[in-house]
Amino acid sequence: MIFEQLKPKVETIISNNSKSVDERLLAICQLLEQHIEYYNWVGFYFRNGNKEELVLGPYVGEPTDHTVIPFGKGICGQVAVSNENFVVPDVSSQDNYIACSITVKAEIVIPIFVNGKNIGQIDIDSNTPDPFTEADERFLEFVCKNVSEIL
Repeated sequence: MIFEQLKPKVETIISNNSKSVDERLLAICQLLEQHIEYYNWVGFYFRNGNKEELVLGPYVGEPTDHTVIPFGKGICGQVAVSNENFVVPDVSSQDNYIACSITVKAEIVIPIFVNGKNIGQIDIDSNTPDPFTEADERFLEFVCKNVSEIL
Protein backbone atom coordinates (compact mmCIF):
# COMPACT_ATOMS: atom_id res chain seq x y z
CA MET A 1 0.00 0.00 0.00
CA ILE A 2 1.23 3.46 -0.93
CA PHE A 3 0.65 4.88 2.57
CA GLU A 4 3.09 2.45 4.18
CA GLN A 5 5.71 3.37 1.56
CA LEU A 6 5.21 7.08 2.21
CA LYS A 7 5.48 6.94 6.02
CA PRO A 8 9.31 6.67 6.14
CA LYS A 9 9.55 9.47 3.55
CA VAL A 10 7.39 11.69 5.76
CA GLU A 11 9.63 10.90 8.74
CA THR A 12 12.75 11.71 6.70
CA ILE A 13 11.33 15.08 5.65
CA ILE A 14 10.31 15.94 9.23
CA SER A 15 13.73 15.03 10.65
CA ASN A 16 15.66 17.16 8.13
CA ASN A 17 16.69 19.99 10.48
CA SER A 18 18.67 21.71 7.74
CA LYS A 19 15.35 22.87 6.25
CA SER A 20 12.95 25.39 7.79
CA VAL A 21 9.59 24.23 9.13
CA ASP A 22 7.82 25.77 6.12
CA GLU A 23 10.22 24.04 3.71
CA ARG A 24 9.49 20.71 5.38
CA LEU A 25 5.74 21.31 5.33
CA LEU A 26 5.91 22.17 1.64
CA ALA A 27 7.95 19.01 0.98
CA ILE A 28 5.23 16.95 2.67
CA CYS A 29 2.57 18.62 0.51
CA GLN A 30 4.61 17.85 -2.61
CA LEU A 31 5.21 14.24 -1.55
CA LEU A 32 1.52 13.56 -0.97
CA GLU A 33 0.30 15.37 -4.07
CA GLN A 34 2.83 13.59 -6.29
CA HIS A 35 2.32 10.06 -4.94
CA ILE A 36 -1.41 9.85 -4.21
CA GLU A 37 -3.21 10.37 -7.49
CA TYR A 38 -6.48 11.62 -6.01
CA TYR A 39 -4.78 14.24 -3.78
CA ASN A 40 -5.13 17.26 -6.08
CA TRP A 41 -4.58 20.09 -3.57
CA VAL A 42 -2.63 19.57 -0.35
CA GLY A 43 -2.02 22.30 2.19
CA PHE A 44 -1.75 23.34 5.79
CA TYR A 45 -3.80 25.90 7.67
CA PHE A 46 -2.77 27.19 11.10
CA ARG A 47 -4.50 29.12 13.85
CA ASN A 48 -3.63 32.82 13.63
CA GLY A 49 -2.31 33.47 17.14
CA ASN A 50 -5.22 33.99 19.52
CA LYS A 51 -7.61 34.97 16.72
CA GLU A 52 -10.45 32.62 15.85
CA GLU A 53 -9.24 32.21 12.28
CA LEU A 54 -6.96 30.02 10.21
CA VAL A 55 -4.22 31.27 7.89
CA LEU A 56 -2.94 29.36 4.90
CA GLY A 57 0.51 27.82 5.25
CA PRO A 58 2.53 25.87 2.69
CA TYR A 59 0.48 24.14 -0.01
CA VAL A 60 0.63 22.67 -3.50
CA GLY A 61 -2.10 22.88 -6.10
CA GLU A 62 -4.16 25.61 -7.68
CA PRO A 63 -3.83 29.02 -6.01
CA THR A 64 -6.63 29.81 -3.57
CA ASP A 65 -8.27 33.03 -2.46
CA HIS A 66 -8.98 31.38 0.91
CA THR A 67 -5.85 32.49 2.75
CA VAL A 68 -7.79 33.36 5.93
CA ILE A 69 -10.72 31.23 7.12
CA PRO A 70 -12.84 32.18 10.14
CA PHE A 71 -13.48 29.42 12.69
CA GLY A 72 -16.74 27.65 11.83
CA LYS A 73 -16.64 28.61 8.14
CA GLY A 74 -16.16 25.90 5.54
CA ILE A 75 -14.77 22.44 6.26
CA CYS A 76 -11.46 23.77 7.64
CA GLY A 77 -13.20 26.27 9.89
CA GLN A 78 -15.50 23.54 11.22
CA VAL A 79 -12.52 21.30 12.07
CA ALA A 80 -10.94 24.23 13.95
CA VAL A 81 -14.02 24.19 16.20
CA SER A 82 -14.83 20.45 16.37
CA ASN A 83 -11.23 19.19 16.78
CA GLU A 84 -12.27 16.14 14.74
CA ASN A 85 -11.44 14.71 11.34
CA PHE A 86 -13.87 15.75 8.62
CA VAL A 87 -14.25 13.65 5.49
CA VAL A 88 -16.52 15.06 2.78
CA PRO A 89 -17.25 12.51 0.04
CA ASP A 90 -19.26 15.06 -2.00
CA VAL A 91 -18.58 18.76 -1.41
CA SER A 92 -21.78 19.74 -3.24
CA SER A 93 -23.78 18.17 -0.39
CA GLN A 94 -22.24 20.53 2.22
CA ASP A 95 -24.07 23.76 2.96
CA ASN A 96 -21.03 25.24 4.73
CA TYR A 97 -18.49 24.42 2.01
CA ILE A 98 -16.12 27.11 0.70
CA ALA A 99 -15.49 26.33 -2.97
CA CYS A 100 -11.85 26.71 -3.97
CA SER A 101 -12.29 25.30 -7.46
CA ILE A 102 -15.20 23.95 -9.49
CA THR A 103 -13.15 20.79 -10.11
CA VAL A 104 -13.08 19.80 -6.42
CA LYS A 105 -15.43 16.91 -5.65
CA ALA A 106 -14.28 15.77 -2.18
CA GLU A 107 -12.26 17.03 0.77
CA ILE A 108 -10.59 15.64 3.88
CA VAL A 109 -9.33 17.75 6.79
CA ILE A 110 -7.34 16.34 9.73
CA PRO A 111 -6.46 18.50 12.76
CA ILE A 112 -2.92 18.92 14.11
CA PHE A 113 -2.56 18.91 17.88
CA VAL A 114 0.36 20.30 19.89
CA ASN A 115 0.15 19.73 23.65
CA GLY A 116 -3.50 18.76 23.26
CA LYS A 117 -4.43 21.99 21.43
CA ASN A 118 -5.70 22.12 17.86
CA ILE A 119 -3.18 24.48 16.23
CA GLY A 120 -3.85 23.71 12.58
CA GLN A 121 -4.74 21.09 10.03
CA ILE A 122 -3.89 19.40 6.81
CA ASP A 123 -6.47 20.00 4.09
CA ILE A 124 -6.72 17.86 0.96
CA ASP A 125 -9.03 18.44 -1.99
CA SER A 126 -9.73 15.79 -4.58
CA ASN A 127 -11.17 16.09 -8.07
CA THR A 128 -12.35 12.48 -7.67
CA PRO A 129 -15.75 11.86 -6.08
CA ASP A 130 -15.66 10.00 -2.73
CA PRO A 131 -12.01 8.83 -2.86
CA PHE A 132 -11.12 8.96 0.84
CA THR A 133 -11.12 5.86 3.02
CA GLU A 134 -10.33 5.12 6.64
CA ALA A 135 -6.78 4.34 5.43
CA ASP A 136 -6.46 7.97 4.28
CA GLU A 137 -7.59 9.16 7.71
CA ARG A 138 -5.12 6.96 9.57
CA PHE A 139 -2.26 7.95 7.25
CA LEU A 140 -3.03 11.66 7.54
CA GLU A 141 -3.27 11.34 11.33
CA PHE A 142 0.25 9.86 11.17
CA VAL A 143 1.38 12.83 9.03
CA CYS A 144 -0.17 15.34 11.45
CA LYS A 145 1.38 13.64 14.49
CA ASN A 146 4.81 13.88 12.84
CA VAL A 147 4.23 17.48 11.77
CA SER A 148 3.23 18.40 15.35
CA GLU A 149 6.72 17.49 16.52
CA ILE A 150 8.31 20.37 14.56
CA LEU A 151 5.73 23.06 15.39
